[in-house]
Amino acid sequence: MTPGRLELDYIAAPHRPQWIGVSLLIVALVVAGDTVLRHRGARHELAALDAAQGLLNPDRKPQRTVPKERLDEEAKAVDAVVRQLTVPWAQMIEAVETASTSDVVLLQMQPEAQQRTLHMTAEAKSREAMLKYVRRLGETRALSGVYLVSHQVQTDNPARPIQFSVQAGFRSVQ
Repeated sequence: MTPGRLELDYIAAPHRPQWIGVSLLIVALVVAGDTVLRHRGARHELAALDAAQGLLNPDRKPQRTVPKERLDEEAKAVDAVVRQLTVPWAQMIEAVETASTSDVVLLQMQPEAQQRTLHMTAEAKSREAMLKYVRRLGETRALSGVYLVSHQVQTDNPARPIQFSVQAGFRSVQ
């Protein structure tokens, strides 16, 4: 028995129309989208019904009231944040820049919103430069009650600069 001759056909079969598959895909996507929308609507309705039943349920526990002390503490905290956010930074920086000279270097500037004060630490080349700087700070419109808190000669530095602290009140300038 000899096997029969095998003939292979290398020519591709003609394509069937693809519009049937594409249209079936479109119908499936439309049905899936509609199902998702209906499911979402049903979940919203269920949540609304649960909320309404919770409000009408006589067995539900009343919500705990917040103690007045806690409300006062929160109000103070909010007030402190508002004061911190309303610090007039632009006016303070402008006042410090206006008063600055080449003989004085500002090391630190720290506002305290609660007391509406500004603490500054600076270093001057001489006592005269320090006093002139404090005087110029006092002449600015944004700062009030400027005074020298402390000063100290830096003996470990050969230039012997004077490190000093200044305190001032700040006000909003329109």
